[in-house]
Amino acid sequence: MDRSIKIAPSILASDFANFGAECQAIEAQGCDWVHVDVMDGHFVPALTFGPATCAAIRPHIKTVMDVHLMISPVDAYLQEFAEAGADILTVHAEAGPHLHRSLQHVRALGCKAGVALNPATPASALEYVLDLVDLVCVMTVNPGFGGQKFIHSQVAKTAEIREMIGDRPIHIEIDGGITPQTAPLMTAAGADVLVAGSAVFKGGSVSDPAPYGENIRAIRAAAEAARG
Repeated sequence: MDRSIKIAPSILASDFANFGAECQAIEAQGCDWVHVDVMDGHFVPALTFGPATCAAIRPHIKTVMDVHLMISPVDAYLQEFAEAGADILTVHAEAGPHLHRSLQHVRALGCKAGVALNPATPASALEYVLDLVDLVCVMTVNPGFGGQKFIHSQVAKTAEIREMIGDRPIHIEIDGGITPQTAPLMTAAGADVLVAGSAVFKGGSVSDPAPYGENIRAIRAAAEAARG
């Protein structure tokens, strides 16, 4: 199990008119995964994009396409997102009545299975599905919008999840409010995948991607320093 720090920029903060080029730019600047936030305007307030967009950007992604489904109901769309090329499909514990079934379906489709927990959802929601999970995504903001303030109560929840996981080969991903200041809190608690939107894309562009690399390196360095 590779628990090295992974930076997964959220393309929700990128230039929507240049998704393919943005994916290539962040990979060239050192990101590890590309995080794709899918929102339905129902489970969360915002509306983003669907399987067609994922399929369109897939050829531009050489690392890992990490698809976070903030949609409900979710089961009916899992096959479409798998066929669009997702490497990881993360569903919310709160998004449907049968989390165990949803995770089984994701794995049957050949994708890694992730489960996301909203800030108010306790770690105990994972208790009976951990052996079906490849990734746990801890939301450190309420899902639906980028640029929100980091919720500090999720640090303790992340540490609790790290203890629950034990020696299982499961990533802990943090989504929301990640910066060089908050990243160390989460990696010290046991996280190894950090999703960052505006903190990666600020100051740069497809024509000037160097700031992306600077931002990625700053988050990674801060996160790794907290591990000692």
